[in-house]
Amino acid sequence: MLETDKVFAGSIPEIYDRYLAPLIFESYAFDLAQRIALTDPTTVLETAAGTGVLTRAIASRLPEYARIVATDLNQQMLERAKARQYHNDRIEWKQSDALLLPFADQRFDVVACQFGVMFFPDKVQGYEEAHRVLKPGGRFIFNVWDRISENEFADTVTEALAALFPHAPPRFLARTPHGYHDIESVRADLSAAGFANISVDTVNHISKASSPLDPAIAYCQGTPLRNEIQVRGTSYLEDATKRAAEALTNRFGAGEIEGRIRAFAITVIR
Repeated sequence: MLETDKVFAGSIPEIYDRYLAPLIFESYAFDLAQRIALTDPTTVLETAAGTGVLTRAIASRLPEYARIVATDLNQQMLERAKARQYHNDRIEWKQSDALLLPFADQRFDVVACQFGVMFFPDKVQGYEEAHRVLKPGGRFIFNVWDRISENEFADTVTEALAALFPHAPPRFLARTPHGYHDIESVRADLSAAGFANISVDTVNHISKASSPLDPAIAYCQGTPLRNEIQVRGTSYLEDATKRAAEALTNRFGAGEIEGRIRAFAITVIR
C-alpha cells in the first residue's frame, strides 16, 4: 500500500460522501448495522468511520441507551461525518489510529469497521487492538470487498485508467480496497490476533447510478485514487474522470446504470 492510499483530504471527503457513499457503501452499512443490532450492545466502537455512513446506520437501529464512539485516522473525514449527525449526543467522535486505540481494555460490546481493515498497515495489530478493547464475548463485526473483478464499476474504472496511463497504471482500487479479499488470509490474521470463533458471509448487492459520470467522479475524485492520478500531473484529473465515464458508458449504457458489487461480512467473538 502506498502512503497516499491513506490520505482522504482536500475535497475527497465531500465527494466521497456525496457520490461514493450511496453508490457502494450504504447498502453494506445497512447490512452491518443489522448484524450489530442483533447483539443488543450498549457500547459500540467504530474504527475507520470515514464520513459516518455506518455510524448513521448503527445509530438508527440501536436503542437510545446505546452509545457509539466513532473514530477515524483522518480528521477531515470525521468532520464531514459529524456535520451529518449534528446534535446527536449518543455519538462521540474521536480522531484515532485503529492500530493504537486510546481506550481501556475490555470496554466495548462491539467493535465495528466498514471497509477499513484493508487500509491497516499491520492487519494483525489492528485486530489485536480490537480484541483488546472488546469485552469477553464481545463481537468484532466488519466487512471487506471481494476481488475487483467481482465489483464491476471499480473494475471498469481501473481498466480505463490503465489504458490512459499504460506505463504506470493507477492501481489504488485493486491494490488497497480490493486487495484483501483472500478470506483464508483474513482468517489467519484474525487467528494470529487471538480470535478463534470466526464466521464469514458473502454479501452481494447491485450498485446503481443515475449516469456513468457519477461513479467516474466517485472513484476518480472521491477516493485516494485521485492522489495517484494527480501525482502524474494535476491536469490529468478531469481527463481521467472523462475516460472512466466513457468506459462505464461503453460497458453499462448511457442512462441509469447498474453493476454487481460483492463483499464479505465477518463476525468474530472474543
